[in-house]
Amino acid sequence: MTAPASDAEVPAFWQGLGLPGLADVHVHFLPPRMLRRVWAHFEEAGPLVGLQWPILYRWSDEERVEHLNALGVRAFTALAYAHQPQMAADLNSWTLDFARRTPGCIPSATFFPEPGVNRYTQAALEAGARVFKVHVQVGGFSPAHSLLDAVWGVIADAGIPVVVHVGSGPVANVHTGPEPFAAVLRRHPRLVAIIAHLGAPEYIEFLAMAEKYEHVMLDTTMAFTRFFEAMAPFPRAYLPRLRDLGLAGKLLLGSDFPNLPYAYAEQLAALAALEQGDDWLRAVCWHNAADLLRLPPPVAT
Repeated sequence: MTAPASDAEVPAFWQGLGLPGLADVHVHFLPPRMLRRVWAHFEEAGPLVGLQWPILYRWSDEERVEHLNALGVRAFTALAYAHQPQMAADLNSWTLDFARRTPGCIPSATFFPEPGVNRYTQAALEAGARVFKVHVQVGGFSPAHSLLDAVWGVIADAGIPVVVHVGSGPVANVHTGPEPFAAVLRRHPRLVAIIAHLGAPEYIEFLAMAEKYEHVMLDTTMAFTRFFEAMAPFPRAYLPRLRDLGLAGKLLLGSDFPNLPYAYAEQLAALAALEQGDDWLRAVCWHNAADLLRLPPPVAT
């Protein structure tokens, strides 16, 4: 296996591992107007970002889907997240429609603590949502908010995973960090939760959370890249525990595409550089997500 030095080398990377492609649980597609505002916030070092974050893949939806296909990303999400009331239902309509017309896209949805959240979350499930996204850091709300208690219970009962950005990076608020989400898990221990960005910067606490709870997992989004290591370096003494989680099905590839200040290939190269073994890379880059999301075998192209 050779780590990719550019996006053009990504297919050779997963082919060298004997994989059918890549499965990425942390990809964003948003309504165009909202996406432009998100990109502007990143590039202007807005208060929720706190540093310059130039977007490399400032392309149309069609161009970005084509690039994922060229990379060999056979399964990917369209994660949207509501940061204020009266957004989530419309976002769900858009992302679920996007998945219906985009091969390889996992039907994705979101929610926010507001009146009506139970209704539109149930509607999203009935419409086929297979993954949810909640962004506590951007949304500025407690994941243990009373209005969300029933929602967590319904999603836990359905066995649908939720990608949760609850780590304090890049800019902390009173609702980020391990304890607010630990309160959710104490009430809903069967919840299938994927902690985004390995829980950065509280890596150790969220790693322990994944070890404690059967259905808590981590995604690799931006972890170990030069950009992210400059902000929140992962403590290398904990790599053996991260390796164990990967081989146990509890670590999944995430990228944050297209909101990247570097090439997609750097995420894969950073994981390969950890030297955790090809079996670990196979699990992280494909098998764990394929098992969790019950992905069908990719169609040969």
